[in-house]
Amino acid sequence: MAKFRRIGVLTSGGDAPGMNAAVRAITRKALEQGVEVMGIIGGYSGLIHEKLVPLDAGSVSNIVMQGGTFLYSDRCLEFKTEEGMQKAMATCKKYNIDAIVAVGGDGTFRGATDLSVHGIPTIGVTGTIDNDITATDYSVGFDTAMNTVLDAVDKLRDTCESHARCNVVEVMGRDCGQIALLVGIAAGAMSVCIPEVEYDEAAEIAAIKAAKESGKRSMLVLVSEGVFVTDENGNKVPYGEVLRKKIEAETGIETKFARLAHIVRGGSPSLRDRLAATKMGVKAVELLLEGKSDLVIIEDNSEIKSMNIRFALTVDRMYKKKLKDGDLDAFTAEEIEEMKAICAKRDAYIHHLYDMAKAVRR
Repeated sequence: MAKFRRIGVLTSGGDAPGMNAAVRAITRKALEQGVEVMGIIGGYSGLIHEKLVPLDAGSVSNIVMQGGTFLYSDRCLEFKTEEGMQKAMATCKKYNIDAIVAVGGDGTFRGATDLSVHGIPTIGVTGTIDNDITATDYSVGFDTAMNTVLDAVDKLRDTCESHARCNVVEVMGRDCGQIALLVGIAAGAMSVCIPEVEYDEAAEIAAIKAAKESGKRSMLVLVSEGVFVTDENGNKVPYGEVLRKKIEAETGIETKFARLAHIVRGGSPSLRDRLAATKMGVKAVELLLEGKSDLVIIEDNSEIKSMNIRFALTVDRMYKKKLKDGDLDAFTAEEIEEMKAICAKRDAYIHHLYDMAKAVRR
């Protein structure tokens, strides 16, 4: 077992319900093993600017049900520079931080690899509402975000039914359409538009028109924020508002637009997110104490596992078609095939759900 005197814990990037539950689990598991814990305030910027606070069992009491992150978060550009990294390393040395657990998404994990390279063992815990980390089936915050969207969409359904309207709802998710897709199925949406699947606009609008003619009064259309189109001036614009106008013009249905935006990030975490956060947080500490580093905690077929961070980040770039020349050079042919299999698994999952959404909408 590795001999750590003190570890640091931080949350970085977009906040997600369940981050506090993860910090609580990390802190209490470390304390149980006789390891002190320092909370790093404001993500990686807290390391640069020496914003730290000792955490004990009382410090993390009664935060498991709180949304957001009580350690706060930040997107720190300075941390990407060598000067910023040296400041962070100096802080670790000054405060005797032997290792770090970082809770967040892909940007957080890139920072974690940099710390590991510079000699600070680091493990990442997946926390992002978008569930857009390809290497994991599930990330902390996703379930709560979906339930927040579902609650809002159900309320919109009520008023749509009352007035025989359609409502186009844009939801968060960046380049990942899983929130829109799964909520669309659960809410009985007429149409779902996501970045991963080509949207047949004419066919979808025709389906909405046919549903109206058959007597259906309320229509819901969910659009992921990651879908854009180019307007007549060559500007990239969100598709949701464009689609609203087209639906109204071509079907004669009064159509409203709602952008839920950052309300999707907030709220008390669901049971699933609290449980996932706790499992992942405990696993991260266990791995650190085993002397392991440069890993990210994932869920694979309902089992909590770990994966090399560089491997996970490369899988993510592969799935999102963002690979650059040389990205695969460090990996064996077998590892590259494993990456392709992970990407194929997610792609098949998304397309299966999309087909399901279309099948049950009428």
